[in-house]
Amino acid sequence: MKPEELFADLQGKAALITGAGKRTGMGYAIADRLAACGARVMLADLGEVQEDREKGRTAAAEMASIAEELAARHGVEVQTASVDICSTESVDRMAARAREVFGRVDILCNNAGAVFGVPNTVNNYGEAEWLRTVDVNLNGTFRVSKAVVPLMLGQKGSIVNTASRAGKFPAVFNGAYVAAKAGVIMMTKVMAKELAGQGIRVNAICPGQIDTDLLQWQLELESQILGVGKEERRQEMCKEIPVGFIGLPADVANLVAFLASEASRFITGQAINITGGQLMEL
Repeated sequence: MKPEELFADLQGKAALITGAGKRTGMGYAIADRLAACGARVMLADLGEVQEDREKGRTAAAEMASIAEELAARHGVEVQTASVDICSTESVDRMAARAREVFGRVDILCNNAGAVFGVPNTVNNYGEAEWLRTVDVNLNGTFRVSKAVVPLMLGQKGSIVNTASRAGKFPAVFNGAYVAAKAGVIMMTKVMAKELAGQGIRVNAICPGQIDTDLLQWQLELESQILGVGKEERRQEMCKEIPVGFIGLPADVANLVAFLASEASRFITGQAINITGGQLMEL
């Protein structure tokens, strides 16, 4: 059975996905999967005018191109919103746009994230970089949730927060990101208890090694530190994963579709590992 058949109840639902402005990211894969299941989708990401060195286009133009592609492929409404999740005013404008075009939000995916100032030990971490990392990953999830939850009240809904394996595992030289994602996991559990009576489920996903730009950057960094080739480091990384391979954004998207659908109606307050067995702890 295809995912779009398994999650047929997503048809016509309104989904807002942050961090969805790049084709190489998990946000894009999530948007693609939800749109394939018939959901109306709003892509939200930084849209300020800046050159994309590879494609020679602005971030806003890239997001518009993605929206056009997904709408044509799946025959659903796809909207865009420029947002800086570190700005309450920007987040409020995004929420207002979602209200204007969709009238409500059924599915919120807090997927936007970033890391600054790595690699560094906690005692050597730059304060500005530390605070920026926490602001994007933890406070950004709070701001977006606060602005969008009012659009979800009155009907069943699902919130999926993108945490990380790093939120459960003390990865060295990346303390700000680890602390922020651990915070996202606990905030997920609190929100799940607070919103259960409103018919809104809240879960977190904890991806491990997923083939995105962030992983490519990690491979580059680690290959330099270890003095090995990038492909050699990739092969070694695969050996550290019990299933023997690195995950794809589509693997994450399938999990999100499940958590967004009624197939997971009895699941809330969970932080689900998607790591190929690399992390098995709760």
